[in-house]
Amino acid sequence: MTFSPKQKQVLTWWNSSRFDAIVCDGSVRSGKTFSMGLSFFLWAERNFNGRQFGICGKTIASLRRNLLADLLPYLAKLGMAVREHKNENAVIVRFNGHTNSFLLFGGRDESSAALIQGSTLAGVLLDEAALMPRSFVEQAIARCSVQGSRLWFNCNPENQQHWFYQEWILKARERRALHLHFSMEDNPSLSPEVRERYKRSYSGTFYRRFVLGEWCAAQGLVYDFFDPASSPVDPPPEHQLSAWRISVDYGTVNPASFGLWGKFGQAWVRTREFYYDSKKSGRQKTDEEYADDLLRLAGNRKIERVIVDPSASSFIESLRRRGLFVVRANNDVGDGIRVTAEMLRNHRLLIGKDCTDFLREIDGYCWDERGGRDVPRKANDHAMDDLRYFAMDLAGGDCSSFAACVRR
Repeated sequence: MTFSPKQKQVLTWWNSSRFDAIVCDGSVRSGKTFSMGLSFFLWAERNFNGRQFGICGKTIASLRRNLLADLLPYLAKLGMAVREHKNENAVIVRFNGHTNSFLLFGGRDESSAALIQGSTLAGVLLDEAALMPRSFVEQAIARCSVQGSRLWFNCNPENQQHWFYQEWILKARERRALHLHFSMEDNPSLSPEVRERYKRSYSGTFYRRFVLGEWCAAQGLVYDFFDPASSPVDPPPEHQLSAWRISVDYGTVNPASFGLWGKFGQAWVRTREFYYDSKKSGRQKTDEEYADDLLRLAGNRKIERVIVDPSASSFIESLRRRGLFVVRANNDVGDGIRVTAEMLRNHRLLIGKDCTDFLREIDGYCWDERGGRDVPRKANDHAMDDLRYFAMDLAGGDCSSFAACVRR
Protein backbone atom coordinates (compact mmCIF):
# COMPACT_ATOMS: atom_id res chain seq x y z
CA MET A 1 0.00 0.00 0.00
CA THR A 2 1.24 3.48 -0.91
CA PHE A 3 0.94 6.30 1.63
CA SER A 4 1.00 10.05 0.97
CA PRO A 5 3.39 12.35 2.87
CA LYS A 6 0.59 13.47 5.19
CA GLN A 7 -0.48 9.90 5.89
CA LYS A 8 3.15 9.08 6.72
CA GLN A 9 3.07 11.90 9.28
CA VAL A 10 0.07 10.22 10.89
CA LEU A 11 1.87 6.88 10.94
CA THR A 12 4.95 8.26 12.70
CA TRP A 13 3.89 11.27 14.82
CA TRP A 14 3.98 9.26 18.05
CA ASN A 15 7.74 8.79 17.77
CA SER A 16 8.05 12.40 18.94
CA SER A 17 7.62 13.45 22.58
CA ARG A 18 6.39 16.90 21.53
CA PHE A 19 2.72 15.87 21.22
CA ASP A 20 0.13 14.28 23.46
CA ALA A 21 -2.56 14.09 20.79
CA ILE A 22 -3.21 14.15 17.06
CA VAL A 23 -6.16 15.83 15.34
CA CYS A 24 -6.89 15.08 11.68
CA ASP A 25 -9.69 16.95 9.92
CA GLY A 26 -10.60 17.76 6.33
CA SER A 27 -12.51 16.47 3.34
CA VAL A 28 -14.23 13.13 2.91
CA ARG A 29 -12.27 10.29 1.28
CA SER A 30 -8.97 11.96 2.14
CA GLY A 31 -7.32 8.89 3.68
CA LYS A 32 -7.18 10.18 7.25
CA THR A 33 -9.33 7.45 8.85
CA PHE A 34 -7.41 4.38 7.68
CA SER A 35 -3.95 5.85 8.29
CA MET A 36 -4.96 6.97 11.77
CA GLY A 37 -6.42 3.57 12.66
CA LEU A 38 -3.33 1.77 11.41
CA SER A 39 -1.03 4.13 13.30
CA PHE A 40 -3.07 3.70 16.49
CA PHE A 41 -2.67 -0.09 16.50
CA LEU A 42 1.03 0.06 15.60
CA TRP A 43 1.68 2.55 18.42
CA ALA A 44 -0.30 0.53 20.96
CA GLU A 45 1.34 -2.80 20.13
CA ARG A 46 4.83 -1.35 20.13
CA ASN A 47 4.56 0.54 23.41
CA PHE A 48 2.19 -1.43 25.63
CA ASN A 49 1.43 -4.94 26.79
CA GLY A 50 -1.61 -6.09 28.72
CA ARG A 51 -3.40 -2.74 28.42
CA GLN A 52 -6.84 -1.60 27.34
CA PHE A 53 -7.50 1.00 24.66
CA GLY A 54 -10.68 2.70 23.48
CA ILE A 55 -11.90 3.05 19.90
CA CYS A 56 -14.96 5.28 19.62
CA GLY A 57 -17.42 6.08 16.86
CA LYS A 58 -20.85 7.62 16.86
CA THR A 59 -22.17 4.06 16.93
CA ILE A 60 -20.36 0.74 17.16
CA ALA A 61 -21.98 -0.33 13.89
CA SER A 62 -20.57 2.70 12.06
CA LEU A 63 -17.18 2.15 13.69
CA ARG A 64 -17.04 -1.41 12.38
CA ARG A 65 -18.18 -0.32 8.93
CA ASN A 66 -16.06 2.81 8.54
CA LEU A 67 -12.82 1.72 10.20
CA LEU A 68 -12.50 -1.88 11.29
CA ALA A 69 -13.86 -3.61 8.17
CA ASP A 70 -10.81 -2.56 6.14
CA LEU A 71 -8.31 -2.16 8.95
CA LEU A 72 -8.47 -5.51 10.77
CA PRO A 73 -7.66 -7.63 7.67
CA TYR A 74 -4.74 -5.30 6.95
CA LEU A 75 -3.41 -5.76 10.48
CA ALA A 76 -3.54 -9.51 9.95
CA LYS A 77 -1.48 -9.13 6.76
CA LEU A 78 1.16 -7.32 8.81
CA GLY A 79 1.45 -10.38 11.04
CA MET A 80 -0.78 -9.35 13.92
CA ALA A 81 -3.07 -11.97 15.46
CA VAL A 82 -6.44 -10.22 15.50
CA ARG A 83 -9.53 -11.58 17.19
CA GLU A 84 -12.79 -9.67 17.36
CA HIS A 85 -15.25 -10.50 20.13
CA LYS A 86 -18.42 -8.95 18.75
CA ASN A 87 -20.60 -9.86 21.72
CA GLU A 88 -18.20 -8.03 24.01
CA ASN A 89 -17.47 -5.17 21.58
CA ALA A 90 -13.75 -5.82 21.85
CA VAL A 91 -10.78 -6.63 19.64
CA ILE A 92 -7.79 -8.57 21.03
CA VAL A 93 -4.48 -8.07 19.20
CA ARG A 94 -1.24 -10.03 19.70
CA PHE A 95 2.00 -8.87 18.08
CA ASN A 96 5.69 -9.30 18.93
CA GLY A 97 4.89 -10.76 22.34
CA HIS A 98 2.45 -8.00 23.26
CA THR A 99 -1.27 -8.59 23.82
CA ASN A 100 -3.70 -5.69 24.19
CA SER A 101 -7.47 -5.21 24.27
CA PHE A 102 -9.27 -2.59 22.19
CA LEU A 103 -12.75 -1.78 23.51
CA LEU A 104 -15.37 -0.37 21.14
CA PHE A 105 -17.69 2.43 22.27
CA GLY A 106 -20.54 4.32 20.61
CA GLY A 107 -20.95 8.02 21.39
CA ARG A 108 -24.42 8.61 19.98
CA ASP A 109 -25.87 10.98 22.60
CA GLU A 110 -25.35 12.50 26.04
CA SER A 111 -26.19 9.26 27.83
CA SER A 112 -23.30 7.51 26.07
CA ALA A 113 -20.75 9.01 28.46
CA ALA A 114 -21.85 6.47 31.06
CA LEU A 115 -20.77 3.61 28.78
CA ILE A 116 -17.11 4.51 28.92
CA GLN A 117 -17.08 5.73 32.51
CA GLY A 118 -14.97 3.54 34.80
CA SER A 119 -12.64 2.21 32.09
CA THR A 120 -8.89 2.66 32.44
CA LEU A 121 -7.30 3.23 29.05
CA ALA A 122 -3.80 3.64 27.68
CA GLY A 123 -5.10 5.60 24.71
CA VAL A 124 -8.27 6.39 22.80
CA LEU A 125 -9.11 6.91 19.13
CA LEU A 126 -12.25 8.92 18.36
CA ASP A 127 -13.46 8.44 14.80
CA GLU A 128 -15.71 11.32 13.62
CA ALA A 129 -15.20 13.14 16.90
CA ALA A 130 -17.27 16.15 15.83
CA LEU A 131 -20.39 13.96 15.62
CA MET A 132 -20.12 12.89 19.27
CA PRO A 133 -21.42 14.80 22.31
CA ARG A 134 -18.82 16.79 24.17
CA SER A 135 -19.63 14.92 27.39
CA PHE A 136 -18.75 11.59 25.76
CA VAL A 137 -15.48 12.86 24.25
CA GLU A 138 -14.36 14.42 27.51
CA GLN A 139 -15.23 11.25 29.45
CA ALA A 140 -13.15 9.22 26.96
CA ILE A 141 -10.22 11.60 27.44
CA ALA A 142 -10.54 11.34 31.21
CA ARG A 143 -10.21 7.55 31.03
CA CYS A 144 -6.67 7.80 29.61
CA SER A 145 -4.75 7.74 32.88
CA VAL A 146 -2.01 5.23 31.99
CA GLN A 147 1.50 6.64 31.76
CA GLY A 148 2.34 7.36 28.12
CA SER A 149 -1.28 7.44 26.95
CA ARG A 150 -2.17 9.58 23.93
CA LEU A 151 -5.30 10.88 22.21
CA TRP A 152 -6.31 10.42 18.58
CA PHE A 153 -9.08 12.41 16.86
CA ASN A 154 -10.37 12.56 13.30
CA CYS A 155 -13.43 14.27 11.85
CA ASN A 156 -15.00 16.04 8.91
CA PRO A 157 -15.69 19.76 9.46
CA GLU A 158 -18.88 21.19 10.92
CA ASN A 159 -19.55 24.87 11.70
CA GLN A 160 -17.02 27.18 13.30
CA GLN A 161 -19.05 27.46 16.51
CA HIS A 162 -18.80 23.72 17.08
CA TRP A 163 -17.19 22.93 20.42
CA PHE A 164 -14.57 20.61 18.87
CA TYR A 165 -13.39 23.32 16.49
CA GLN A 166 -13.21 25.84 19.33
CA GLU A 167 -11.49 23.54 21.83
CA TRP A 168 -9.23 21.33 19.71
CA ILE A 169 -8.67 22.86 16.26
CA LEU A 170 -8.08 26.43 17.45
CA LYS A 171 -6.27 25.35 20.63
CA ALA A 172 -4.19 22.53 19.17
CA ARG A 173 -0.85 24.07 20.15
CA GLU A 174 -1.73 24.73 23.79
CA ARG A 175 -3.16 21.21 24.05
CA ARG A 176 0.10 19.78 22.64
CA ALA A 177 -1.82 18.31 19.70
CA LEU A 178 -0.51 17.83 16.18
CA HIS A 179 -3.18 19.20 13.82
CA LEU A 180 -3.13 17.85 10.25
CA HIS A 181 -5.61 19.09 7.67
CA PHE A 182 -6.40 16.59 4.89
CA SER A 183 -7.69 17.02 1.35
CA MET A 184 -8.65 14.40 -1.23
CA GLU A 185 -5.23 14.88 -2.80
CA ASP A 186 -3.73 13.33 0.36
CA ASN A 187 -5.32 9.98 -0.50
CA PRO A 188 -3.20 8.24 -3.18
CA SER A 189 -5.87 5.57 -3.71
CA LEU A 190 -8.28 8.13 -5.25
CA SER A 191 -7.93 8.65 -8.98
CA PRO A 192 -8.46 12.13 -10.50
CA GLU A 193 -11.71 10.85 -12.01
CA VAL A 194 -13.07 9.77 -8.63
CA ARG A 195 -12.06 13.08 -7.07
CA GLU A 196 -13.92 14.95 -9.79
CA ARG A 197 -16.99 12.79 -9.22
CA TYR A 198 -17.01 13.68 -5.54
CA LYS A 199 -16.67 17.36 -6.37
CA ARG A 200 -19.70 17.13 -8.66
CA SER A 201 -21.72 15.41 -5.95
CA TYR A 202 -21.86 18.33 -3.53
CA SER A 203 -22.87 21.97 -3.49
CA GLY A 204 -23.17 24.83 -1.03
CA THR A 205 -22.31 24.06 2.58
CA PHE A 206 -21.73 20.36 1.89
CA TYR A 207 -19.22 21.19 -0.88
CA ARG A 208 -17.27 23.55 1.35
CA ARG A 209 -17.13 21.03 4.18
CA PHE A 210 -16.82 17.65 2.51
CA VAL A 211 -14.80 18.60 -0.60
CA LEU A 212 -12.83 21.66 0.50
CA GLY A 213 -12.66 20.54 4.13
CA GLU A 214 -13.66 23.94 5.54
CA TRP A 215 -15.24 24.58 8.91
CA CYS A 216 -18.05 26.90 7.88
CA ALA A 217 -21.54 28.02 8.85
CA ALA A 218 -24.53 26.51 7.09
CA GLN A 219 -26.28 29.21 5.08
CA GLY A 220 -29.07 29.57 2.56
CA LEU A 221 -31.30 26.80 1.26
CA VAL A 222 -30.70 23.33 2.70
CA TYR A 223 -31.19 21.60 -0.67
CA ASP A 224 -29.87 24.43 -2.80
CA PHE A 225 -29.34 22.18 -5.83
CA PHE A 226 -33.01 21.15 -6.08
CA ASP A 227 -35.02 23.32 -8.47
CA PRO A 228 -38.79 22.96 -7.86
CA ALA A 229 -39.40 24.03 -11.43
CA SER A 230 -37.15 21.52 -13.22
CA SER A 231 -36.30 18.74 -10.74
CA PRO A 232 -39.74 17.06 -10.32
CA VAL A 233 -40.58 14.14 -12.61
CA ASP A 234 -43.62 12.55 -14.17
CA PRO A 235 -44.07 9.37 -12.08
CA PRO A 236 -43.75 6.14 -14.08
CA PRO A 237 -46.86 3.98 -14.65
CA GLU A 238 -47.70 2.12 -11.46
CA HIS A 239 -47.16 -1.31 -13.02
CA GLN A 240 -43.47 -0.35 -13.34
CA LEU A 241 -43.15 0.27 -9.58
CA SER A 242 -42.11 -2.83 -7.67
CA ALA A 243 -42.70 -1.85 -4.02
CA TRP A 244 -44.53 0.77 -1.95
CA ARG A 245 -43.76 2.62 1.26
CA ILE A 246 -45.20 5.59 3.12
CA SER A 247 -43.31 8.18 5.19
CA VAL A 248 -45.09 10.18 7.89
CA ASP A 249 -44.46 13.39 9.77
CA TYR A 250 -47.28 13.46 12.31
CA GLY A 251 -48.94 16.63 13.54
CA THR A 252 -52.06 17.66 15.40
CA VAL A 253 -51.52 21.39 16.00
CA ASN A 254 -48.78 21.42 13.36
CA PRO A 255 -49.41 20.09 9.83
CA ALA A 256 -49.21 16.38 9.07
CA SER A 257 -47.42 15.19 5.94
CA PHE A 258 -47.50 11.71 4.38
CA GLY A 259 -45.49 10.69 1.31
CA LEU A 260 -46.34 7.69 -0.89
CA TRP A 261 -43.17 6.20 -2.42
CA GLY A 262 -42.88 3.64 -5.21
CA LYS A 263 -39.70 1.78 -6.14
CA PHE A 264 -38.54 2.30 -9.71
CA GLY A 265 -35.36 0.34 -10.44
CA GLN A 266 -32.78 1.58 -7.92
CA ALA A 267 -34.73 4.77 -7.19
CA TRP A 268 -37.80 5.62 -5.13
CA VAL A 269 -40.38 8.04 -6.50
CA ARG A 270 -42.67 10.17 -4.34
CA THR A 271 -45.78 9.69 -6.45
CA ARG A 272 -48.46 11.21 -4.24
CA GLU A 273 -48.82 12.88 -0.85
CA PHE A 274 -51.26 13.85 1.88
CA TYR A 275 -50.89 17.17 3.72
CA TYR A 276 -53.24 18.51 6.39
CA ASP A 277 -52.89 21.82 8.25
CA SER A 278 -55.30 21.97 11.18
CA LYS A 279 -54.76 25.71 11.64
CA LYS A 280 -55.88 26.43 8.10
CA SER A 281 -58.72 23.93 8.26
CA GLY A 282 -59.88 25.04 11.70
CA ARG A 283 -60.12 21.49 13.06
CA GLN A 284 -57.68 18.99 14.54
CA LYS A 285 -57.87 15.36 13.42
CA THR A 286 -57.71 12.29 15.64
CA ASP A 287 -55.27 9.39 15.24
CA GLU A 288 -58.05 7.29 13.73
CA GLU A 289 -58.92 9.97 11.19
CA TYR A 290 -55.28 10.26 10.17
CA ALA A 291 -55.09 6.47 9.89
CA ASP A 292 -58.08 6.59 7.52
CA ASP A 293 -56.30 9.27 5.49
CA LEU A 294 -53.19 7.13 5.25
CA LEU A 295 -55.16 4.12 4.07
CA ARG A 296 -56.84 6.26 1.42
CA LEU A 297 -53.41 7.41 0.27
CA ALA A 298 -52.28 3.77 0.09
CA GLY A 299 -55.37 2.71 -1.87
CA ASN A 300 -55.20 -0.93 -2.90
CA ARG A 301 -51.39 -0.91 -3.06
CA LYS A 302 -49.48 -3.33 -0.83
CA ILE A 303 -47.53 -1.09 1.57
CA GLU A 304 -44.47 -2.96 2.79
CA ARG A 305 -43.62 -0.45 5.56
CA VAL A 306 -44.71 2.88 7.03
CA ILE A 307 -41.92 5.07 8.46
CA VAL A 308 -43.35 7.33 11.16
CA ASP A 309 -42.19 10.26 13.25
CA PRO A 310 -40.82 8.48 16.37
CA SER A 311 -42.69 10.79 18.77
CA ALA A 312 -46.12 9.76 17.39
CA SER A 313 -46.59 6.75 19.68
CA SER A 314 -50.39 6.69 19.75
CA PHE A 315 -50.63 7.09 15.97
CA ILE A 316 -48.11 4.27 15.48
CA GLU A 317 -50.29 1.98 17.59
CA SER A 318 -53.35 3.01 15.60
CA LEU A 319 -51.62 2.02 12.36
CA ARG A 320 -50.42 -1.27 13.80
CA ARG A 321 -53.96 -2.13 14.84
CA ARG A 322 -54.87 -1.69 11.17
CA GLY A 323 -52.37 -4.39 10.24
CA LEU A 324 -49.64 -2.11 8.85
CA PHE A 325 -45.93 -2.75 9.41
CA VAL A 326 -44.69 0.42 11.10
CA VAL A 327 -41.14 1.48 11.97
CA ARG A 328 -40.09 4.44 14.07
CA ALA A 329 -38.03 6.87 12.03
CA ASN A 330 -34.47 7.87 12.87
CA ASN A 331 -34.80 11.56 13.81
CA ASP A 332 -31.13 12.55 13.65
CA VAL A 333 -31.50 15.86 11.81
CA GLY A 334 -27.85 16.43 10.88
CA ASP A 335 -27.17 12.96 9.47
CA GLY A 336 -30.65 12.87 7.94
CA ILE A 337 -30.13 16.05 5.93
CA ARG A 338 -26.71 14.90 4.71
CA VAL A 339 -28.04 11.53 3.57
CA THR A 340 -31.18 13.04 2.01
CA ALA A 341 -29.16 15.59 0.08
CA GLU A 342 -26.94 12.94 -1.45
CA MET A 343 -29.87 10.69 -2.36
CA LEU A 344 -31.63 13.59 -4.07
CA ARG A 345 -28.48 14.57 -5.96
CA ASN A 346 -27.82 10.98 -7.08
CA HIS A 347 -31.46 10.53 -8.14
CA ARG A 348 -32.09 7.72 -5.67
CA LEU A 349 -35.04 9.84 -4.52
CA LEU A 350 -37.28 11.37 -7.17
CA ILE A 351 -40.18 13.75 -6.60
CA GLY A 352 -43.39 13.60 -8.62
CA LYS A 353 -44.77 16.79 -10.16
CA ASP A 354 -48.08 16.45 -8.30
CA CYS A 355 -46.43 16.67 -4.84
CA THR A 356 -47.19 20.38 -4.57
CA ASP A 357 -46.85 20.73 -0.80
CA PHE A 358 -43.43 19.07 -0.92
CA LEU A 359 -42.33 21.41 -3.72
CA ARG A 360 -43.63 24.44 -1.84
CA GLU A 361 -41.70 23.50 1.31
CA ILE A 362 -38.38 22.58 -0.30
CA ASP A 363 -38.29 25.94 -2.09
CA GLY A 364 -38.10 27.71 1.29
CA TYR A 365 -36.31 25.13 3.43
CA CYS A 366 -33.41 27.16 4.90
CA TRP A 367 -30.71 26.82 7.49
CA ASP A 368 -31.36 28.69 10.73
CA GLU A 369 -28.35 31.00 10.97
CA ARG A 370 -29.21 32.46 14.39
CA GLY A 371 -27.94 29.83 16.81
CA GLY A 372 -24.54 28.75 15.46
CA ARG A 373 -25.77 25.16 15.12
CA ASP A 374 -26.54 23.18 11.98
CA VAL A 375 -30.32 23.08 12.17
CA PRO A 376 -32.93 24.03 9.58
CA ARG A 377 -35.43 26.74 10.33
CA LYS A 378 -38.46 25.23 12.08
CA ALA A 379 -41.16 26.50 9.73
CA ASN A 380 -42.92 24.82 6.82
CA ASP A 381 -40.76 21.73 7.21
CA HIS A 382 -43.24 18.86 7.59
CA ALA A 383 -42.83 17.30 4.14
CA MET A 384 -39.09 17.87 4.61
CA ASP A 385 -39.22 15.85 7.83
CA ASP A 386 -41.10 12.93 6.28
CA LEU A 387 -38.59 13.01 3.39
CA ARG A 388 -35.71 12.81 5.86
CA TYR A 389 -37.32 9.93 7.74
CA PHE A 390 -37.71 8.03 4.48
CA ALA A 391 -34.10 8.62 3.39
CA MET A 392 -32.66 7.52 6.73
CA ASP A 393 -34.77 4.37 6.73
CA LEU A 394 -33.66 3.63 3.17
CA ALA A 395 -30.01 4.08 4.16
CA GLY A 396 -30.42 1.71 7.08
CA GLY A 397 -30.98 4.28 9.80
CA ASP A 398 -27.39 4.29 11.08
CA CYS A 399 -25.68 6.99 9.07
CA SER A 400 -23.26 8.41 11.55
CA SER A 401 -20.76 8.58 8.73
CA PHE A 402 -22.17 10.56 5.84
CA ALA A 403 -19.60 9.23 3.39
CA ALA A 404 -20.33 5.63 4.40
CA CYS A 405 -24.05 6.05 3.86
CA VAL A 406 -23.78 7.63 0.44
CA ARG A 407 -21.38 4.93 -0.79
CA ARG A 408 -23.97 2.19 -0.20
